[in-house]
Amino acid sequence: MKDHPPALRRLPAVLVVIAAALLALVPVLTGASARRAGAATVQAAVPAGFAYRCGIHFCLDGRTFYFAGANTYDLFTFGSGSGDTETQYMDKARIDAHFANLQADKVTVLRVWMFSHEDWHGFEKSKGVYNEQEFAQFDYIIQSAKAHGVRLIPVFENYWEAYGGIDTRLQWEGLSGGHPGRAAFFDKTRCPGCFTSYKNYVGHALDRVNHYNGIKYKDDPTIFAWELMNEPRYQDQSASENVSGTTLRAWVDEMGAFVKGIDPNHMLGTGLEGHGTKYGFGGDEGNPFVFIHQSPYVDFTSAHPYPTESWANLSIDQTKALIRAWISDSHTLVGKPFFMGEFNVHNVDRSAWWSALFPDFEAADGDGSAFWWYQDRSVDGKFGVSAGAPELAAFRAHSQRQAARNGAGPSNSPSPSPSALSLSLSLRLSVPVSFAVGDARRVYGDVPALGLGEQLQRRRHDQERRRDGDQRLDARLLLPG
Repeated sequence: MKDHPPALRRLPAVLVVIAAALLALVPVLTGASARRAGAATVQAAVPAGFAYRCGIHFCLDGRTFYFAGANTYDLFTFGSGSGDTETQYMDKARIDAHFANLQADKVTVLRVWMFSHEDWHGFEKSKGVYNEQEFAQFDYIIQSAKAHGVRLIPVFENYWEAYGGIDTRLQWEGLSGGHPGRAAFFDKTRCPGCFTSYKNYVGHALDRVNHYNGIKYKDDPTIFAWELMNEPRYQDQSASENVSGTTLRAWVDEMGAFVKGIDPNHMLGTGLEGHGTKYGFGGDEGNPFVFIHQSPYVDFTSAHPYPTESWANLSIDQTKALIRAWISDSHTLVGKPFFMGEFNVHNVDRSAWWSALFPDFEAADGDGSAFWWYQDRSVDGKFGVSAGAPELAAFRAHSQRQAARNGAGPSNSPSPSPSALSLSLSLRLSVPVSFAVGDARRVYGDVPALGLGEQLQRRRHDQERRRDGDQRLDARLLLPG
């Protein structure tokens, strides 16, 4: 930068000097993350009917939107997978019957998988070759969802082996998958072709024209949001990466920017599990909850608690505390809504657990939930939930309470994603100054060079300032990202 921006020139000389010094430190503090955050722009109003982020909550048509949802990962397999597209390949009656059950049980948002590299019902069976019949089936899934008042969260790809996942994309590039080899998928220096094939697939899906209604996926409000991947992680590449999440964050930023460049109207999530030693749930796996979700291209956080798994072994009270920790960090540190994108328990009284967890989720201001999983046939004795299951009574009550929380909210102007860097400084001068980086101009981003305690104190102080309508700042220096 050769000259100070106009806002700096208008301030007292001493502040200009201080601001210039801080500007020089920005690359040291944040590196590439600050530059990516600076690229984020404030979105214009979304079209009517689209869900959007309004601060730390979801909104829809000017009202806050709390929801109770579910997963049905295998909807894309309903049908023979061969023969005539409309009458054999897909089973429309089965799809419609399932959505009717979802509607009856008050499921308002359904998380679904939109990936497979297998021969049977594959979306992309070989690199760059997209199965028209399978996408036609997903066209119908969208149509049926809309007809039954259900919104969708399609997931673009799978970290795990099911339906091929990223292992297949690695194999297309001559690399091996499995653990820990599949981490190469997220490293552009090791697998640039992985980046290209993923973007090509996502771009194809976003621009897909639904052959039933003539609407592109990116223009259809039946889609609640997209998720980049099912449970991504960059695990065991180094001890430092397990904690920092630097590589995965770079991937999320790049793919998030790509998605938003094509589809600025839909929200975007990561599909993260929320593991971390910080939470006492799982380990550090290269995907830290706060840092990854602070990407300026991500609109909400997510976590997938399975408290009764042997490696977790949590009680009901411990699970409540875990979920509250995620909600608190999502709202306070990240500044975005929290989506419990998967959860369930087994070998316990599921109805009792759900009846305890759902009200606490609501009391903690949780934004959306989706249990794993609502099956249309009894194929999963561990986590599968079928129509008529007794625990669905607790779910329906949860859905009703979530809907009752919906109320007046902002207009259809989505909140900008928080920057990856913000500096909130109370200078020992006559004029308090706030320094913010990124077009979002928020003051609760991550500052790696600061201690955690100082970060928390500054973020909470600034959020309290905004909530209380405190306008006592005499000057604001906006530094370009």
